[in-house]
Amino acid sequence: MPETPPDLPHDHRDATPPDAPRPTASRLTAAAHRLALPVGSLLLFLVGWQAVAASGAWSETLVPPPVKVWDAFIDVSTTHDGVRGYNGTYLVEHLGISLRRIACGAGLGIALGVAFGLVMGTVGWVRSLFEPWITFLRTLPPLAYFSLLIVWLGINEEPKITLLAVAAFPPVAVATTTAVAAAPRHLQEAARALGARRRDVVRDVVLPSALPEIFTGVRLAVGVAYSSLVAAELVNGLPGIGGMVKDAANYNNTPVVLVGIAAIGISGLAIDGLLLRLERAVVPWRGHA
Repeated sequence: MPETPPDLPHDHRDATPPDAPRPTASRLTAAAHRLALPVGSLLLFLVGWQAVAASGAWSETLVPPPVKVWDAFIDVSTTHDGVRGYNGTYLVEHLGISLRRIACGAGLGIALGVAFGLVMGTVGWVRSLFEPWITFLRTLPPLAYFSLLIVWLGINEEPKITLLAVAAFPPVAVATTTAVAAAPRHLQEAARALGARRRDVVRDVVLPSALPEIFTGVRLAVGVAYSSLVAAELVNGLPGIGGMVKDAANYNNTPVVLVGIAAIGISGLAIDGLLLRLERAVVPWRGHA
């Protein structure tokens, strides 16, 4: 009598071979590969920096070795010899105050830029009237009008926040205007044919189509605001990371200057990463046909 074959799983095609890599292990390997190049480039940069500092071609005032910058980071982050951080304020506090200024200034500029871009993209005569002025404003360096803001608004927080708002406004306004003007006409006409009002077309057709480019403009605006931070904190900027950089530069304290620059750059990378995550959550269709 023939032997009865052993029972097989209901769907043996889905069975994973014993030697197949686990999904978790594959994800970890992919993550390690993604991190390898950035970490490797950072290590290479540190080695090159140390080699240049050790060569003696420049004085330590101009090119301090990495260990001195690390010591400066520890000093401005802790209490040492009875001194609290830098100028009585810890590094994280300097950075927090600057981030609050950027949030207020760039946030105001981004909100105005999106609103103005929506109007300019949908109303032709408004775009013709204001687009040259926005282009003119976009080409101005922040230092060109910061002195005027101080004359008008004083030396407290108002000129700093205004400067950051003015710097962040043009990239968002231009990106929003271009994206709104490029919204698919056939979809707008189809919506109107179905009885949609103008505001419904803008809300349901134009805005979703423009969102990817609006987010690009927001990221550019945040970058411009960061590049204007030191300029915004040139006058009465302490406490603040830009004010700390300027004050340390006045005394040739290059390690503290480099610590401040690194803090601005790293926090900027973190915020850009958060904006990318927000964009993927709000605009999941970007990059898909």
